[in-house]
Amino acid sequence: MKHNIIVKYNESVSDKGAMLAEIKALFASAGEIEGVSGAEAVPNCIDRENRYDVMITVTMEKDALPNWDESALHKRWLSEYGGIVAKKAIFDCE
Repeated sequence: MKHNIIVKYNESVSDKGAMLAEIKALFASAGEIEGVSGAEAVPNCIDRENRYDVMITVTMEKDALPNWDESALHKRWLSEYGGIVAKKAIFDCE
């Protein structure tokens, strides 16, 4: 399954390239979580106010979602990066 986290940064993010590098570094260890095979973060190629900024795709087995939710990585993402999020969407697909 693909667990997509689509994020629009708030006004506190002035350097989107640096933020992308931080996000990629954070999610690099996703494959260490049981049932998760990895993660990728890609920027939006169109920089407009009405666009989201980054899509993070975590590849996992469907039944691994609870492992993801309880992982240290996910908790760190929420606690350390929640402050840069103006809005987000979560979309899961096969």
